[in-house]
Amino acid sequence: MPNQVVIRVREQTKGAPGIATFVWALVMAVCLFGIEARYARSFFEIVAVTITVLLGAYLGWHRRTGTAFVAPFVSWMFAWVPFVIAAMIHEGFLRGLLFGVFWITFGWVIIGGAELIVILAVAIPFRLLSGATHHTETIIIDPPVDFS
Repeated sequence: MPNQVVIRVREQTKGAPGIATFVWALVMAVCLFGIEARYARSFFEIVAVTITVLLGAYLGWHRRTGTAFVAPFVSWMFAWVPFVIAAMIHEGFLRGLLFGVFWITFGWVIIGGAELIVILAVAIPFRLLSGATHHTETIIIDPPVDFS
């Protein structure tokens, strides 16, 4: 029987990123709608950048930096339909539908990448500033001893 060692590492973090990411995604959907529909474009750009920086600060402070990799996908799910509707408002029905679907589907790599970069650029320093407030628990279970 081969030797077996089980190591269990658990890290305690504070804060739940789900609600913050959900609210951020809703606000981003509204901002992207406003930007694409050309309604108060500069206002929505400022709000989008500000809310993204705030999400990064929140995730970093609460030691949930990994959520930054999921947040652009959540934002994409919320923004898909409003973005296409905004494109149809601005460009007309058919052209807006085609442009909106193309941009939100393939152009999202650029938008999501920009969101990821901003969130991580803010979250990492805030994670370092938050200090080592987490508790690490390590349990090592020795393998069974066979005396036969």
